[in-house]
Amino acid sequence: MSSKIEDFLTAIEEQDIIEAIRVAELNTSGEIRVHIEKTCKGDATNRALNLFHTLKMDNTKLQNAVLIYLAIDDKTFVIYGDKGINDVVEKDFWDSTKNLMQSHFKKGNFKQGLIDGVLKSGEQLKKYFPYSDLDSNELTNEISKG
Repeated sequence: MSSKIEDFLTAIEEQDIIEAIRVAELNTSGEIRVHIEKTCKGDATNRALNLFHTLKMDNTKLQNAVLIYLAIDDKTFVIYGDKGINDVVEKDFWDSTKNLMQSHFKKGNFKQGLIDGVLKSGEQLKKYFPYSDLDSNELTNEISKG
C-alpha cells in the first residue's frame, strides 16, 4: 500500500509536532528536527546522516542536534544525534525513545509517536545540554520532507 507523503500527517498534526519541538527545545540547547519521506533508498542510518548534513544540522555550536528521520513506506525510522551528543551519552541513550515511538507507530499513531519522541529527546538532552539564556534557536522547527 503506497501513500503520498502529503497525506501522512494533516496540517494540524504537523503543527502539533512543530509545537512539541518548540516545547522540547525550551529545556535544552539541543536542536531537534523531524524529516519524513516516502521511501529510503539504501540504509536508513546512512540516509539520516546524509540528510543531517544536507539540512545543515551539523553546524550547531555544541554539535547537539538530533534528527528524527522517518521513511513511511519502508516502515523505518532513525534517531540520529550529532557528535557532541554521542561523545557524552551512553551507547543505548536513544533506545528508550525509539521503543516509545515504535509502540505508537505499531498502532498506526504516527503523530503521537513523533510528539512523544520529540519530547523525550528534549528531556534526555536537557541532562547533558541544559537550556541557557544565551541559547538561540539555531535550526528551524519545521518538518522537512523528501
